[in-house]
Amino acid sequence: MPAADQTIIGRFAPSPTGALHFGSLVAAVGSYCLARQSGGRWLLRMEDLDQPRVVPGAADAIFRTLEMFGLYWDGEVVWQSRRLERYQQVVEELVGRGLVFDCACTRREILASAPHPGEEGPVYPGPAAGGIPSGRTPRAQRLKVAESGICFHDGVFGTVEQHLATAVGDFVLRRADGIFAYQLAVVVDDYDSGVNQVVRGGDLLNSTPRQIHLCNCLGYPLPFYVHLPLAINASGAKISKRQGARPLTAETASSWLLAALRFLGQEVPVELSCAPAEELLAWACSGFCLAAVPTAAARPPAGLE
Repeated sequence: MPAADQTIIGRFAPSPTGALHFGSLVAAVGSYCLARQSGGRWLLRMEDLDQPRVVPGAADAIFRTLEMFGLYWDGEVVWQSRRLERYQQVVEELVGRGLVFDCACTRREILASAPHPGEEGPVYPGPAAGGIPSGRTPRAQRLKVAESGICFHDGVFGTVEQHLATAVGDFVLRRADGIFAYQLAVVVDDYDSGVNQVVRGGDLLNSTPRQIHLCNCLGYPLPFYVHLPLAINASGAKISKRQGARPLTAETASSWLLAALRFLGQEVPVELSCAPAEELLAWACSGFCLAAVPTAAARPPAGLE
């Protein structure tokens, strides 16, 4: 956790691939309240690296939605698509230190040779770490992982441990299509922005050890991590833009915000049940209780999925 005399710098980092939904609001509200309750800063980043998936107008809609809830950010918005040279610089630094290698493996080859499935698919078996066979073309660039485990404290889930070599293997920093990987961009962006408190959805909990390993490789200080419970649909899947989640609406902003706070385990006073969104948010910023946030995924109230 950041030192008591250190200014908290949090952030919200949506992808402009569609409208924000209840799950997005949970992440935004949690990160905003945990930054603001100590007088900290709250930054906004657009994770638009995967340009083919970006929806025209989605970023502007996200800005309007956040403002509708009174979630005003500090400073200028960071756009990942404008930081490609910076990501390339970091990759080249790691290549020069022998920590990143070219990989010619296709997904089919990895599936065929992986000894066992990992937490997010097949564990990379590492055939390219010793060099690319003659006649093969480099596709991706991967970061070597250590044999030792990663252990960290999460603000909601407590102690989390992962052995990267057996859980994921050497992981991609630049994909075969040339796009820089999320794991790289998020670490570099947070470091460059001074972010010291990362609050986000629980679906990214298993990505955190990779990001910690990359921070360690680069000598970056580790932020304090807080992973919030996932909002799921009737089938148990994370509600998302791809799943057709219902977009947030101005007409019912107070209802959305009240539901998000209760979803996060906050005991909103009865007298604030019908309060306007700005009043609810002011209460939440002063009294947000991290210890009350549950770990279990749950469904939003009826009509908000």
